[in-house]
Formats: sequence, structure tokens, C-alpha cells
Amino acid sequence: MSELRTQALACRDAARAVAALDTAAKRRLLQGMADALQQQTDVVLAANAEDLRLAQAKGVQGAMLDRLRLDPARVQAIAQALREVADLPDPVGLVTRRETRPNGLSIERVRIPLGVVAMIYEARPNVTADAAALCLMAGNGVILRGGSEALQSNRAIAVALQSALSAAGVPTAALILLEQTERAAMIELLQLTDIVDLAIPRGGEGLIRFVTEHARVPVIKHYKGVCHLYVDRAADAALALRLLVDGKTSRPGVCNALETLLVHADIAASFLPAATQALRTRGVELRGCARSRALAPPMTAALDDDYAAEFLDLILAVRVVDDLDEAIAHIHRYGSDHTEVIATDDVAAAERFVQAIRSAVVMVNASSRFSDGGELGLGAEIGISTTRLHAYGPMGAEALTVERYVVRGEGQVRHPQD
Repeated sequence: MSELRTQALACRDAARAVAALDTAAKRRLLQGMADALQQQTDVVLAANAEDLRLAQAKGVQGAMLDRLRLDPARVQAIAQALREVADLPDPVGLVTRRETRPNGLSIERVRIPLGVVAMIYEARPNVTADAAALCLMAGNGVILRGGSEALQSNRAIAVALQSALSAAGVPTAALILLEQTERAAMIELLQLTDIVDLAIPRGGEGLIRFVTEHARVPVIKHYKGVCHLYVDRAADAALALRLLVDGKTSRPGVCNALETLLVHADIAASFLPAATQALRTRGVELRGCARSRALAPPMTAALDDDYAAEFLDLILAVRVVDDLDEAIAHIHRYGSDHTEVIATDDVAAAERFVQAIRSAVVMVNASSRFSDGGELGLGAEIGISTTRLHAYGPMGAEALTVERYVVRGEGQVRHPQD
């Protein structure tokens, strides 16, 4: 038996112990994890500094380096996310449907834990804590397989969290951090159909495609975040500009950052010059259609591929559209089902946009940067699903449970015998 399989079996056994915890015990456990992480801040930051040094020596830069970097404020935010998850309603045992059938059977649909969740991610040390918190709150065990570039940071965080598990009398195998970072180990993990109930990849498009192609266990995924802002003819220009600047520049290397701006032709002549000025002062490179370039030069000509790109950088594709229908058609063609935003004061246009767009999150007069589990009240997120399965959009603890039927009767049989 391989070492990885032995670890996975231990996690499955530990998951049963987690599933047996009541709500109060899980809350105490997560609060203890937050305390342990804060107490180990210096250790975590020292480990992260080593990861950063090695990453920079390998030429890692830009968005990847930003995701990898921790500082005292980010560690505090990770701990706070643990506390917020601890305060959320417990999804386990939630009855989502209850009825009595004509034959007297009582039918309930009740949420129960998934079992063992495999989390596969890249340079995001915060995912180690977020995934652990959400899986444990949902009564699951979790196997974490982070990228080699964050190994020291992930290890330091996992050790702190496991110390809280031990202090609470919960088997530490409920949270396993795999230190085998080679692709062969990942493939082996994804083949464990008798142990792993769900795999969630979180990272670049290449990682997610690799996981999807090699997995025999169920996978929830999102390939990329090509997020749009459509500025309608009835938009408040100042409001739309705030959404644009925040969505593109506040943190360009994340999946809920804006990548494309669509502007209604009726307001493009007034809105685009102000928008391009605000973006250029913040270092944004603009790539636009011919109509956009005519209204707000200088602007690089946009290629068709630019409209399908997740830049994860200070680059924005721009297009002028004739109406709402053309904006919707553009999003249907180039979007990735992640997050779309409309800026408008026209209620009918807003509702038409909401109904026509099928993406996981649709915003009306709000920044795309709110497409995040923490911002949407989930405490933290284990990922953003653009797979239309049991979960769609930012995934919190409830998305890590499933519904089953509980039937109570008084001796009823389907085919009574004489």
C-alpha cells in the first residue's frame, strides 16, 4: 500500500470522527485553529519568506508572487476567516424539505457531510486554512495538496491547525497536507475513488485541466474568470467609473477582477475618455475595438483572443456595443461563467441582464470584487464553481454537504400481502 493511500485512509477514518462532532464542538475547534494560527504568525511568516525567496530565484513574479506573499495583516485575515466560518450556521443536519405522504410516511431531505475532500491548489497559502475550516465545519476530512512554490508556508499553517485538532481530541488525520508535490502523486490521489468523495482544483487553467483530465473522482472546477462590466446607456457615470476602477485595479491578479469593459454606444463618447484617463493613471493597458480607439486614443487594437483572455494583470479589453442585447451576446461568446456586472439605473435593463446571463454570479451596480465567499457571507470560500453541478458560484460550508432522504414510517409496505 502506498504512503499516499495510507494517509487517505487515515483521513477517511478521521472524517467519521469529525462528522460525529456537534455544532458547538466544531465552533470551538475552528476558534482554536484561529488562535493557534495567530500564535504561530512569526513561524508562518518566516516560512513564507523562504517560499518567496525560492520563488523569486525561479523567476516567479506578478500575480503568482502576490498570491504567494503573506504579511501580518494577511495572516490576521486568514485567522479572522476561520472565526467567521466558526460563526456560520452549521449545514450538517439541516432539513431542507419535510412532508407527509398520503400513506403516512414522513419524508425529509437532510444535509450530511460529503466525506473526504481533496483540495488541489497552487500558490495560495490562505487556501490551506480556508479549505480546512470549511471542510471541517461541514463535517468532512480534507486532503490538501498545495503547490511546491508554497510548501513551507502551507506546512507551517497546517502544523498550527493540526495542533488545534490535537488539543480538541480530534484525529489530526482529519487534515492532511501532502508533501508529495510531484504530478504522479496528484494523479494517484485523483484515482482514489473508494476514498475521496470530491476533488476541487484551485489555480491556473493548466492545473484545472490537468486535474479534470486525470481524475476518476468527481471534480468541481472553474477554468478562469473572464469577468465583464457592461455600462448601460442608463448608467450613472460616476458609479460605473467606481465599479470599473475597483474591479480592475484593486487586485488585478485575482479571478474576480474585471477583464473586459463593454460600453453602450449612446454614452461611449462621454464615458470612455474619463474611464481611460482614470485607468491609465493607475497603470492599466487598454486594448480596444476600432470604435473605442476612435473615442479614447491612444489605445492598442484588441485581438479576438483579448476578449477571451484572463489577463490577471493591469490589462483591460474594451468594446463599444450598440445595445444591451449585443453586450449579452458578447458575454455569451467570450465569458467563462464566473462573474458579470451591469451598471444601470434602468430596472428593466438590469432584470433583462440578470435573466439572460447564466454566469455563477451576476452583479447589478456592484463591483465584481464582491464575487467572493467571504464577501457574500460564507465566511470563506473553498473555490468558485463554474461547473453546474450541486454547487455553482462561491462555495462555502453548505456546498461541502449533500442532501439525503430520511424516511420515517409505522410499518408501511409498498405491496401489502394478504
